[in-house]
Amino acid sequence: MPELIETLTEPAPAPVTAPESAPAITEPERTAATAPARAPETTAEPAPLEPFADPLRIPPVLRPETDPGTGLAELTVTTRPVLLPLHSQLPPSLMWAYDGQIPGPTVEVRRGARLRVAWTNGLSGPYPLIKVETKVQANTMLPGYDPDADTFDRGAPKLPPWTVVHLHGARTGGGNDGWTDNAVAPGETQLSEYANDQAATTLWYHDHAMNITSLNVMTGLTGMYWIRDEEEEALGLPDGPQEIPLVLCDRNLDTDWEGRLTGRLMHKVFRNEQDVPLPFYGPYTLVNGVIQPHLEVAARWYRFRMVNGSNARFFTLRLCYEDGTPVERELVDRAFHQIGTDSGLLPEPEPLPAEGLTLAPGERADVLADFSVLRGMRVHWVNVSTNPPGPAPSPQVMQFRVEDREEDDPFALPPRLSPSYERLSHATAPDHEHRWVVLTPPDATGMPMMWEMETVEDASSVPIPSDGVVQVRRPGRPLLTLRRVATLFDDATTFMVRQDGWEQWNVLNLGGPVHPFHIHLIRFQETRRQNFDARGFQPLLRADGTVRGHGTVTPVTFTEEVPTEGAGRGWKDTVRVGDTTPPPAGSGQLVSVLGRFDGASGRYMYHCHILEHEDEAMMRPFSVMPGQVMDMRPGMGHGTEHGGGGGHGMEHGAAESPEGGRTS
Repeated sequence: MPELIETLTEPAPAPVTAPESAPAITEPERTAATAPARAPETTAEPAPLEPFADPLRIPPVLRPETDPGTGLAELTVTTRPVLLPLHSQLPPSLMWAYDGQIPGPTVEVRRGARLRVAWTNGLSGPYPLIKVETKVQANTMLPGYDPDADTFDRGAPKLPPWTVVHLHGARTGGGNDGWTDNAVAPGETQLSEYANDQAATTLWYHDHAMNITSLNVMTGLTGMYWIRDEEEEALGLPDGPQEIPLVLCDRNLDTDWEGRLTGRLMHKVFRNEQDVPLPFYGPYTLVNGVIQPHLEVAARWYRFRMVNGSNARFFTLRLCYEDGTPVERELVDRAFHQIGTDSGLLPEPEPLPAEGLTLAPGERADVLADFSVLRGMRVHWVNVSTNPPGPAPSPQVMQFRVEDREEDDPFALPPRLSPSYERLSHATAPDHEHRWVVLTPPDATGMPMMWEMETVEDASSVPIPSDGVVQVRRPGRPLLTLRRVATLFDDATTFMVRQDGWEQWNVLNLGGPVHPFHIHLIRFQETRRQNFDARGFQPLLRADGTVRGHGTVTPVTFTEEVPTEGAGRGWKDTVRVGDTTPPPAGSGQLVSVLGRFDGASGRYMYHCHILEHEDEAMMRPFSVMPGQVMDMRPGMGHGTEHGGGGGHGMEHGAAESPEGGRTS
């Protein structure tokens, strides 16, 4: 049977079905399995793409209806190949799409309405991108392939269409969470049932296949999922055409022999002098699958549900006029207000940070915009992120074209958003477990690694320095000694969590890149952020100069508190760990998050949401089970107050805080 590829002829919501014969790939002389190559004598660079030339694409909304007899709604979403132009100056790109849409359709449900989704793999044909590594770091920001410096990965075109869907931020059972190994082949279906028993929030769904998440997501496999509840509806927020999903990401494209852009997606990364491939950063910024789009808006209130769907790029969005000068702070404060974070509404509206709204990969923001403040103007977002490698070569993200006509808009910004919001703190939290995770710096370990740690009650029992041992000196506290118990995904599971139990996870980044740290199943709040001097963590050498391991020669030492302010106090499922400005050498950061593992049980994952890091081993499993069942596990110590596998993560001997709770 001929394969069917849908064709989207212009940035628009609705796909147009192709004839029975598949449309030709842009360059018929080069099959997907053939290495791209630019002729050595060719030096022409692609012509720049005109920013804001194309309208924003807005995906359709699916509102599945609940069967009154079963109390269950059902939905089928089929993944299909499509041909889609990312810009009107480009040939169409072969992509994979949920229900043929880039991004996938927005699923909208009510709190407590159970939904069973059949995620059907309808893919066929060649893998829709090529994979390239370069020895020249500047080449990563260039489209095309340099035969003198780049290496073509011949394994990527042979990858099968093997996919699994994770509903990011969902409070759902482990069997429905999209376990990374449980991907399905073409013609097969992943059945997942979502209880949707959580506060109104902006979730998103994306591929999570083991080893290839960074590639599968780049093909287009993302979409949004919104949960509604009475608390949100009581606010009367903008909806319908004034409620718009925004999926931000960056991409790169191949070129032909003459340096012209072909539209073919390209995953090109830099392999550094330590022979470690860095994450993907591309030269083109997309919103909803369109390169630097524009949106025509009326002079009224809008609601933007935003997610950073990039592999690794951070966005810090700042509003600018047409000439590139920043819009005055007073106007921005009147026009834009953040009302929600990853996992729900904020207690009250927050102004956008003075430096701009920052989103790391996986993070979401719920933003209200009053365009009556900007009536008749053309303004745009630029990315001013200082997180390496900074913004794309063309930093413009998206333009707003505001009509010069007064609108009768009855909406008024509410002073209070979520009466149910409760600020968590360690001092007032119920009895809870402590976990420790260490993120190692690539300068020391070659590539960043994620170590699960246990506390060592008697520090004299381990030699210092030792491989996998990290000592931490905090103000007014005994010296903390941590010992590595697991690193790789396939190592034994050591984090055993009691269902309905509260836990504080302490994530210590010892330097290097900022990591967006994501825990499946739960929502949490950031309760502490501290900076540390981490120069004591070093490679440990044998007498002959070879490396025998990594650990602290001198303790990692506290330097300063970093206050949690504004939207940083909101409910989260992904948190940035590390400085968001270029840090001094050896600087580290500790972030503590607190949450309750309730509503479901099973096997889950936590990981860095830089997708290349996730694929390269910065991901670990954890298990959630009823406490009574956990107590029956051999070696758990029946009837103990805390779970955790022999004290993994439990900070023994914790001091009492002035408020009476255990400190950490």
